[in-house]
Amino acid sequence: MSAPEAHKAESTEELKVTPLHALHVALGAKMVPFAGYDMPVQYKDGVLAEHLHTREAAGLFDVSHMGQAWIEGPDFETVARTVETLTPGDILGLAPGAIRYTLLLNRNGGIKDDLMVTRPAEPARANSLFIIVNAACKDADFAHIAAHLPAGTKLLRLDDRALIALQGPKAVEVFARFAPEAEGMGFMTARAMNVAGIPCLVSRSGYTGEDGYEVSVPNDRAVELAKKLLAEPEVKPIGLGARDSLRLEAGLCLYGHDIDETTTPIEAALGWTIGKRRREEANFPGAKPILGHIASGVARKRVGILPEGKAPARDGTEIYDGQGNKIGGITSGSYGPTVGGPIAMGYVEIGHAKVGTAVELMVRGKGRPAKIVALPFVEKRFHRTEKK
Repeated sequence: MSAPEAHKAESTEELKVTPLHALHVALGAKMVPFAGYDMPVQYKDGVLAEHLHTREAAGLFDVSHMGQAWIEGPDFETVARTVETLTPGDILGLAPGAIRYTLLLNRNGGIKDDLMVTRPAEPARANSLFIIVNAACKDADFAHIAAHLPAGTKLLRLDDRALIALQGPKAVEVFARFAPEAEGMGFMTARAMNVAGIPCLVSRSGYTGEDGYEVSVPNDRAVELAKKLLAEPEVKPIGLGARDSLRLEAGLCLYGHDIDETTTPIEAALGWTIGKRRREEANFPGAKPILGHIASGVARKRVGILPEGKAPARDGTEIYDGQGNKIGGITSGSYGPTVGGPIAMGYVEIGHAKVGTAVELMVRGKGRPAKIVALPFVEKRFHRTEKK
């Protein structure tokens, strides 16, 4: 995890802990403040080894600091259309068991947060949506959503549930030992099921670019499940440091860095999150400026950046053209273990966004050569089901 991503607190006593906190400490994790929580940044093997292990086998992540909630109403259409008043995603078109990555937007088209929205497959939850939001934004997100709910619709926080992720090419093989029915799930689908006898909500998703699962589990059973998974020979615990380098190699945005309330989905290369019907209806927050960006283009764009040399260019590094003109800045930068060198993402003026464009990164007062490259840096290996 790069330095800007650690959210500082005045003292560790102010930090919250996840249900897996004692397990992290017992496993020898280095703990750091992150989004108001005391979280593992790495374990004994270190970030590089953890990153490569996830790419080669299976890594277990604690993401219980993120916010989970149900949005419930009188019927699915009411709940879906309510969420559509806050996001540009086609929520109404979700099939039972399907998941949508979407964005909470402000009135100017800026991104308040990114989130996952799931339509449950279970008939008992037919009038509900399950959402997962980012840890640093969850209190503000939940308050924002609750303030826009119509009568008869409510948001129920799930502070009694942990969230763990099993990611990597061997994740499915391992997970099937405890929940055989999960093996047949498609990417971005979710189902309620027992995992090692524990009632969970399982999604085939994640934020590493690898295949795998995210598992919502009751707080009082989280350690039990984590220990069972960690006892498998393919699985190792993975901290926030490797989680960050994995998502960066996959070209995935980190909220508060690559996207925030000053960036629109089109600038962030997230135009694909805006459904066709939603573009036609133009009734989501910030629709006018966002549709204007689609029609007329943007002044800047999120791009991949490949610095020369071995030293990473961190968040906040200024980007220049060859004539000494500042043209943008880096929003995420790190060493990419799979790539074998430094990688970064950031925003540049649209005239310099073409793949192959040479740029300079100003590091400690000196210009370092780099070039604009296509995202992702490492091909995503999400599980895709063939369409019949």
